[in-house]
Amino acid sequence: MGSLGDSRSNEAEELTSSKAPGIRFMERIRGSAFSFRTNQTIVLLLTFFVYASYHATRKTTSIVKSVLDPQSSMLGLSPWPATHILRSYRANQGHSSGLGAGWAPFDGSDGTALLGEIDVAFLSVYSVGMYFAGHLGDRLDLRIFLTVGMIGTGLFTSLFGAGYWLNVHSFAYFLVVQMLAGLFQATGWPSVVAVVGNWFGKSKRGLIMGIWNAHTSVGNITGSLVAAAMLKYGWGWSFVVPGILIAVIGVLVFLFLPVSPEAMGVDRAAPEDDMVKDSDRSDVTEPLLVERTAEKEKPVGFLEAWRIPGVAPFALCLFFCKLVAYTFLYWLPFYISHTAIDGKYLSDSAAGTLSTLFDVGGVLGGILAGYISDRLDARAITAAGFMYCAIPALFFYRAYGSMSLYWNVGLMFVAGMFVNGPYALITTAVSADLGTHSSLKGSSRALATVTAIIDGTGSAGAALGPLLTGYVSATSWSNVFTMLMAAAFVAGLLLTKLVVAEVTEKMESARSRGVGDPLEAPLAVEV
Repeated sequence: MGSLGDSRSNEAEELTSSKAPGIRFMERIRGSAFSFRTNQTIVLLLTFFVYASYHATRKTTSIVKSVLDPQSSMLGLSPWPATHILRSYRANQGHSSGLGAGWAPFDGSDGTALLGEIDVAFLSVYSVGMYFAGHLGDRLDLRIFLTVGMIGTGLFTSLFGAGYWLNVHSFAYFLVVQMLAGLFQATGWPSVVAVVGNWFGKSKRGLIMGIWNAHTSVGNITGSLVAAAMLKYGWGWSFVVPGILIAVIGVLVFLFLPVSPEAMGVDRAAPEDDMVKDSDRSDVTEPLLVERTAEKEKPVGFLEAWRIPGVAPFALCLFFCKLVAYTFLYWLPFYISHTAIDGKYLSDSAAGTLSTLFDVGGVLGGILAGYISDRLDARAITAAGFMYCAIPALFFYRAYGSMSLYWNVGLMFVAGMFVNGPYALITTAVSADLGTHSSLKGSSRALATVTAIIDGTGSAGAALGPLLTGYVSATSWSNVFTMLMAAAFVAGLLLTKLVVAEVTEKMESARSRGVGDPLEAPLAVEV
């Protein structure tokens, strides 16, 4: 009995120490533990602001480019280097070749190319770092891991801006600082998806994560506004302020983030449904005093995670999804400003503002994709269906978007909805589903690894798409849209095997229940 009592005491101490210090302090003051629903709310709100802050720091560079190299503003919000063909195109359009003020080494004739190299380096390190971040995230305390990543991101984002006061003009300095910032940024996405996946069951995961995924747009908008507002005080502040912001939120993560139900003393064996009654959770302060015989879960290896059914198809699908989405993210303002709409050309600022409607459509698309996939319990069918619908949406936007401003707005919104819908679904709900796949034999410590594999592969497409567009657009924008439609088709095609499996399972389930419409039949298919 003595050894059992000691074991129970050790478990209680381990549980207490695993809780975030801020939550321990608040629970001590209120005299009771937070309810399960309260913990869920904290997770959703805190991780929302966490990843919004990541995107805010990432967006800063695109705003400051026009100050570092005034010519870069000719590319709208694109971070990619102008090819010699594009430079010739601008010259033919009568753009001034005068460089004006800037910041060495970016104020020379190759300034735009140097800025592009920095962004390519950032995305490359970010993409590769994602794989390592996921591997570490499943082996370390996600609260500590995420805190270090956020403070590191804030530090190196601020160091980039510090070049303004330190009068740094070394390209190597800015390149290395941005690469290190990309490395720390890679810690964000695998960690937040893993934490949210720990707290929310599969039944409403798609809808919840679809709404939660709006943090991307909120972060982009916040980063743009903050960076633009700080420019009048010196471009260094445009980096330092977002850097301080993400570091402060990182401290809040350390103090208040509940990583998992286990860390808060909630039994994972409880019903998985999200809508758990508070009364069922509010009195949970310590684990049940029963002897635990289950072994500690072992994290899943990188290669083992690749072999989880569905991971490879969805990762490759996301490669082409992000290729399309990031091409619009970086090139849409430039495309709008160089395309006559109802016979008129919009200014760079107006084109940039108009292009945000693509993101607005993406927010709705993410919510719809999550809701539909929850109702059908079919992630692959939903993702593939959205990608196939994106093909005519892209065609009509290219063909009829120039008819009038209203047509442009409407078709752009629809295109954003179909392009970003599966992107949001795969990076959130699908990643969380696969990270707890039945093939793991009860182990749940694969969420960060699976998320990193899927989003890391997608990030490679995010780097390739805008880069290819810089060359293809010099020949014809119709060719660019053809490339994007082909990418959307391949993205849907890669999910064919999973779609067939889901449809077959639904038909069998419908026959066994005597249901006429197989898509209305409930089932529990795991992709």
